[in-house]
Amino acid sequence: MHIEVKRIKQRNNSTLSEIYIDGEFFFYGLEDSVRDVKIKGSTAIPAGNYKLGLNTYGAMNARYKRKFPEVHRGMIEIRDVPNFKYVYIHIGNYFSDTEGCLLVGEYFKLYDGDYAVYESTKAYRMLYELVVEAVAKGEAMVIII
Repeated sequence: MHIEVKRIKQRNNSTLSEIYIDGEFFFYGLEDSVRDVKIKGSTAIPAGNYKLGLNTYGAMNARYKRKFPEVHRGMIEIRDVPNFKYVYIHIGNYFSDTEGCLLVGEYFKLYDGDYAVYESTKAYRMLYELVVEAVAKGEAMVIII
Protein backbone atom coordinates (compact mmCIF):
# COMPACT_ATOMS: atom_id res chain seq x y z
CA MET A 1 0.00 0.00 0.00
CA HIS A 2 1.30 3.44 -0.95
CA ILE A 3 0.25 6.76 0.52
CA GLU A 4 1.39 9.68 -1.60
CA VAL A 5 1.59 13.14 -0.04
CA LYS A 6 1.68 15.61 -2.93
CA ARG A 7 2.48 19.12 -1.66
CA ILE A 8 0.40 21.68 -3.54
CA LYS A 9 0.46 25.01 -1.66
CA GLN A 10 2.52 26.79 0.94
CA ARG A 11 1.95 29.82 3.17
CA ASN A 12 4.13 31.43 5.85
CA ASN A 13 3.93 28.57 8.35
CA SER A 14 1.97 25.81 6.62
CA THR A 15 2.22 23.36 3.75
CA LEU A 16 -0.94 21.92 2.20
CA SER A 17 -0.96 18.54 0.45
CA GLU A 18 -3.29 16.26 -1.43
CA ILE A 19 -3.13 12.72 -0.11
CA TYR A 20 -3.57 9.74 -2.41
CA ILE A 21 -3.89 6.13 -1.36
CA ASP A 22 -2.83 3.64 -4.02
CA GLY A 23 -3.21 6.39 -6.64
CA GLU A 24 -6.68 7.58 -5.64
CA PHE A 25 -7.29 11.01 -4.07
CA PHE A 26 -8.38 10.57 -0.47
CA PHE A 27 -8.19 13.93 1.36
CA TYR A 28 -5.86 16.76 2.39
CA GLY A 29 -2.76 16.90 4.54
CA LEU A 30 -1.17 19.70 6.52
CA GLU A 31 2.41 20.12 7.66
CA ASP A 32 4.65 22.87 8.92
CA SER A 33 6.71 24.92 6.46
CA VAL A 34 9.27 23.23 4.25
CA ARG A 35 12.67 24.44 5.48
CA ASP A 36 16.25 23.83 4.42
CA VAL A 37 17.36 23.84 8.06
CA LYS A 38 15.21 21.93 10.53
CA ILE A 39 13.55 23.79 13.38
CA LYS A 40 12.31 21.26 15.95
CA GLY A 41 8.52 20.95 15.85
CA SER A 42 8.17 23.53 13.05
CA THR A 43 9.53 21.86 9.92
CA ALA A 44 7.79 19.73 7.30
CA ILE A 45 8.94 16.16 6.74
CA PRO A 46 11.71 16.05 4.09
CA ALA A 47 10.56 14.79 0.69
CA GLY A 48 11.28 11.09 0.25
CA ASN A 49 10.01 7.53 0.61
CA TYR A 50 9.40 6.24 4.11
CA LYS A 51 8.18 3.01 5.62
CA LEU A 52 5.16 3.17 7.93
CA GLY A 53 4.92 1.30 11.20
CA LEU A 54 2.84 1.21 14.38
CA ASN A 55 4.22 2.87 17.51
CA THR A 56 2.52 1.51 20.65
CA TYR A 57 4.32 3.66 23.24
CA GLY A 58 3.87 7.15 24.63
CA ALA A 59 1.20 9.59 25.71
CA MET A 60 -0.23 10.19 22.23
CA ASN A 61 -0.72 6.47 21.74
CA ALA A 62 -2.57 6.26 25.08
CA ARG A 63 -4.83 9.20 24.13
CA TYR A 64 -5.71 7.67 20.76
CA LYS A 65 -6.36 4.30 22.38
CA ARG A 66 -8.95 5.99 24.62
CA LYS A 67 -10.40 8.01 21.72
CA PHE A 68 -10.65 5.06 19.29
CA PRO A 69 -10.80 1.96 21.56
CA GLU A 70 -12.42 -0.28 18.97
CA VAL A 71 -9.80 0.26 16.22
CA HIS A 72 -6.57 1.71 17.63
CA ARG A 73 -3.54 -0.60 17.42
CA GLY A 74 -0.82 2.04 17.68
CA MET A 75 0.09 5.38 16.15
CA ILE A 76 0.88 5.34 12.43
CA GLU A 77 4.53 6.36 12.47
CA ILE A 78 6.54 7.60 9.50
CA ARG A 79 9.81 5.81 10.13
CA ASP A 80 13.46 6.72 9.57
CA VAL A 81 12.93 10.40 8.74
CA PRO A 82 16.39 12.01 8.87
CA ASN A 83 16.82 14.25 11.95
CA PHE A 84 13.24 13.59 13.12
CA LYS A 85 11.81 11.31 15.81
CA TYR A 86 8.25 10.20 16.49
CA VAL A 87 6.73 11.43 13.23
CA TYR A 88 3.07 10.44 13.12
CA ILE A 89 0.00 10.83 10.96
CA HIS A 90 -2.54 12.31 13.35
CA ILE A 91 -5.48 14.58 14.07
CA GLY A 92 -5.24 18.37 14.07
CA ASN A 93 -6.40 21.46 12.23
CA TYR A 94 -3.63 24.07 12.27
CA PHE A 95 0.12 24.17 11.61
CA SER A 96 0.54 24.69 15.35
CA ASP A 97 -0.90 21.17 15.86
CA THR A 98 1.63 19.42 13.63
CA GLU A 99 4.86 19.37 15.69
CA GLY A 100 6.64 18.13 12.55
CA CYS A 101 4.00 15.48 11.81
CA LEU A 102 1.35 15.07 9.09
CA LEU A 103 -2.24 16.09 9.85
CA VAL A 104 -5.19 14.90 7.77
CA GLY A 105 -8.54 16.51 6.95
CA GLU A 106 -11.47 16.27 4.57
CA TYR A 107 -11.21 19.87 3.39
CA PHE A 108 -9.06 22.96 3.87
CA LYS A 109 -9.44 26.72 4.30
CA LEU A 110 -7.24 29.68 4.96
CA TYR A 111 -7.23 30.53 8.66
CA ASP A 112 -5.38 33.54 9.99
CA GLY A 113 -3.15 33.68 6.90
CA ASP A 114 -2.21 30.00 6.83
CA TYR A 115 -3.83 26.77 5.70
CA ALA A 116 -5.92 24.66 8.04
CA VAL A 117 -7.60 21.26 7.53
CA TYR A 118 -11.01 20.34 8.92
CA GLU A 119 -12.99 17.19 9.74
CA SER A 120 -9.63 15.82 10.84
CA THR A 121 -10.97 13.18 13.23
CA LYS A 122 -13.25 11.78 10.54
CA ALA A 123 -10.45 11.74 7.95
CA TYR A 124 -8.00 10.17 10.39
CA ARG A 125 -10.37 7.38 11.32
CA MET A 126 -11.10 6.62 7.65
CA LEU A 127 -7.37 6.55 6.85
CA TYR A 128 -6.52 4.49 9.91
CA GLU A 129 -9.13 1.82 9.23
CA LEU A 130 -8.06 1.62 5.58
CA VAL A 131 -4.30 1.28 6.15
CA VAL A 132 -3.74 -0.17 9.65
CA GLU A 133 -3.58 -3.79 8.51
CA ALA A 134 -0.97 -3.07 5.82
CA VAL A 135 1.00 -0.88 8.26
CA ALA A 136 0.94 -3.64 10.90
CA LYS A 137 2.28 -6.13 8.34
CA GLY A 138 5.06 -3.75 7.25
CA GLU A 139 3.53 -3.42 3.79
CA ALA A 140 2.83 0.34 3.74
CA MET A 141 4.95 3.24 2.54
CA VAL A 142 4.47 6.99 2.37
CA ILE A 143 5.94 8.99 -0.48
CA ILE A 144 6.29 12.73 0.14
CA ILE A 145 6.79 14.87 -2.98
